[in-house]
Amino acid sequence: MPLTTAPDTRATHRISAAILELLLPHHRSTDGAPATPESFGHQLRRIAGFVREDAPVVFTLPGFPCKSPNPAKVLGHLPDQGERLSLRFLHALCTDIERIHPPGAHVVICSDGHVFGDLIRVPDEHIDAYADELRALIRESDLRHLSVFDLRDVLGDLPHAARRAHVHDRHAPTLDALRAEVRADAPTLALYRGITRFLVEDTTGFTGTRSALQRECRRRAYGVIQRSRAWGELIADHHPRAVRLSIHPQPAGTPKFGIRLLDGPDAWTTPWHSAALHEADATWTLMPRARAQRLGRLVHRDGRPSHFERSHAHDQRSSATVRR
Repeated sequence: MPLTTAPDTRATHRISAAILELLLPHHRSTDGAPATPESFGHQLRRIAGFVREDAPVVFTLPGFPCKSPNPAKVLGHLPDQGERLSLRFLHALCTDIERIHPPGAHVVICSDGHVFGDLIRVPDEHIDAYADELRALIRESDLRHLSVFDLRDVLGDLPHAARRAHVHDRHAPTLDALRAEVRADAPTLALYRGITRFLVEDTTGFTGTRSALQRECRRRAYGVIQRSRAWGELIADHHPRAVRLSIHPQPAGTPKFGIRLLDGPDAWTTPWHSAALHEADATWTLMPRARAQRLGRLVHRDGRPSHFERSHAHDQRSSATVRR
């Protein structure tokens, strides 16, 4: 008789549903409709596969690419308190899963900056420095449930442009197919519009007209989605059984589970497009740097700008200004 036996089907489903229940409060969606674990059949089946084997549940999360190049949105090109809090959140989520499922969970952060760095106009050396700092934060904070995976892990020392071409040529959908999908599929259209908006906001030094900028950003948005899809296919090749998370809003029932890392003004806000503001009630909010700077004082950590902190005195000054 074996020393251990696999949980029966009902126990597997119960544990898998309990794990998914931990994710649901952080579901990133645009419809706001309440959901139950049964609404996420794809994720339940993936989680159940790990539970049956008494193995850690593996999640993949494409994201954490690099900081926005727009200085009105971010504090610099390296991770700051927004990323630090997001990494802690992901680690804590895995720790909570460990209480339900003792083998625990692991999140593979699939840093995708190099995949489309040329399209978002961020230097490759900034992308390398960002990913290296993410790894350092994970190591120094002993976030044992997290790891970082990027193109260097796949294609080694190939030049950056050659890595991008390799991934695009082997995995990206055709432009015609993507355009047809944008016309026919509402979530893809929302993604296309969201990325276009980010590209417009993040473009600095453009000398043409506003309409010319929007045309260029619409063109680049298609390229970003093509490369993102290609990166997703490559991740699936390397982590074929993982539960796929996404930093973009996702409807219930799709293969990707949208996850919100921190509170922000809308469903699209991420730490790499914003700065963190520490509120007077000890909560954290993400917002553009320019706005956070009006609301609080800048805090440095390890000699670098980290976040903003709202103080009661600042709130009182703001109230006095309003009264006047």
